[in-house]
Amino acid sequence: MKRYLWLAMAAMLTGGSARTQQAAPGPAAAQKDMGPVANPVTTTIKAQLTRYAKNMVAAAELMPAEKFIFKPTPEMNSFGHLVMHIAQSNNSLCSRISGAPAPDAKMTDTDPKDKLVAALKASFDYCATVLEKVDDSKLGDPMMLPGNHPGSRAAALIVLSDDWYDHYGAQAIYLRLNGILPPTAQPAPK
Repeated sequence: MKRYLWLAMAAMLTGGSARTQQAAPGPAAAQKDMGPVANPVTTTIKAQLTRYAKNMVAAAELMPAEKFIFKPTPEMNSFGHLVMHIAQSNNSLCSRISGAPAPDAKMTDTDPKDKLVAALKASFDYCATVLEKVDDSKLGDPMMLPGNHPGSRAAALIVLSDDWYDHYGAQAIYLRLNGILPPTAQPAPK
């Protein structure tokens, strides 16, 4: 019995058998096969844009129209305000980052669901279009960030990405408080 216990402990300490170790190459092996990524910062943001556009628009579409006035507490913003804010943030930040003029998207948080969802979709389409020409060569360029804070193009890209994480998290909470699973929690189709 002691012999088997010793063998089991030895296997755990050494990472298992040679067969197990060869079954799945680790991150170092995967990196060895990869070449350098051109424009790693902007390439990453553009990949995130695709994912978050899909999930954030889907989240807005999942919320019933009558729930766009929903607020978790009286002090908080409504779901409609959150959708409006995401669209406005996308337009503003993507304009600053790219240097392209922002669309003149007029909306209020009490606009109907279809108008707010359309504005949200349009904001992601705008970002995809204007960020297509942005690369890493000007990440150090100075610019004003929201709130008139000095920063760089890299900082604006990070703020944009952080906003997507933050705003999608808020959308998910609002949906769950209404008994709706957010897009990333939906079961896979069978």
